[in-house]
Amino acid sequence: MTKTTDKRSKKAGLPPGSLVHVGKRKLEKARITIVDYDQEHLEEREVQKAEECFPFKETSTVTWINISGLHDVEMIEKLGAHFDLHPLILEDILNTGQRPKMEDFGNYIYLVLKMLYSDGKDTEKMEQVSLILGSNFVISFLESENGIFEHVKNRIWKGKGRIRKLGSDYLAYALIDAIVDSYFFILEKLGEKIELLEVELLSHPSTKTLEQIHHLKREMIHLRKSVWPLREVISCLERGESSLVKETTSIFLKDVYDHTIQVIDTVETFRDMLSGMLETYLSSVSNRMNEVIKMLTIIATIFIPLTFIVGVYGMNFRFMPELGWRWGYFVVWAVMAVVAFFMVIYFKKKKWL
Repeated sequence: MTKTTDKRSKKAGLPPGSLVHVGKRKLEKARITIVDYDQEHLEEREVQKAEECFPFKETSTVTWINISGLHDVEMIEKLGAHFDLHPLILEDILNTGQRPKMEDFGNYIYLVLKMLYSDGKDTEKMEQVSLILGSNFVISFLESENGIFEHVKNRIWKGKGRIRKLGSDYLAYALIDAIVDSYFFILEKLGEKIELLEVELLSHPSTKTLEQIHHLKREMIHLRKSVWPLREVISCLERGESSLVKETTSIFLKDVYDHTIQVIDTVETFRDMLSGMLETYLSSVSNRMNEVIKMLTIIATIFIPLTFIVGVYGMNFRFMPELGWRWGYFVVWAVMAVVAFFMVIYFKKKKWL
């Protein structure tokens, strides 16, 4: 999920509405998939040109147009021109560093969301998803193909639930719900990592542990930046007065809003846990350092009187009384051993050892 800042310098000096792709090219070729359905009819096909989507603007059925890959600026420009999308909206679609938001243009609603998914290598990734909700269509713009919306497509094909019976607003809800559900999956994995890190922190903390804590803190920052605005987006969509969102769908949007609050609470809990773990790590390192210093101090203190005795008998005076004594060497060793022994006993009584 570690995402560096996009190179927005590409747009420096250009007028508003200039269409420039800001982000990484994640597919060789952009793909356009169309799913057109109602209760009795279902059609899915992949098209090669934007012009093939034009007939679905004014139909009695619900149409879901999904674009994977944002680097084909010309194709997106043609699609936007036919569906009457504002140039600033197209500019935001192509700029993958947008903050989650919602804009109501009357005949359509524009949504920007952040999607989380796992690439199968124990790595979490974040991408931008743009949704255009019209009276009878939904257009979704994805940076890549990650399979997050496959469950929605399967529900359409199997005709399960309300999705084939309700309009495009319910389809937009289903896509938003799929994005929010992906947060729970990622949070479960992060929760497992934090639990393992807690065990490692209490047993044998190391610099690697500190690196993992800082990495997870960065993950939480990215999550927080994505989830907090998402709450506002869903709230505005659910409480808005747009005729595109029917009252029957607003009830489901309230449920998504509740899920978003749960995600926010979990993210905040994880952030607090990681902050506490960082403090625990620093305290643990400090305690270990104190133990080492205490042990070295005790050893040095024991050797201070021994060094004094050795220093006294190391003086080269001619008439020192013990220098000529036969057992002097052994007696000095015995005195030093007794001194060291009683000092150790004293330290233990003081509970310094």
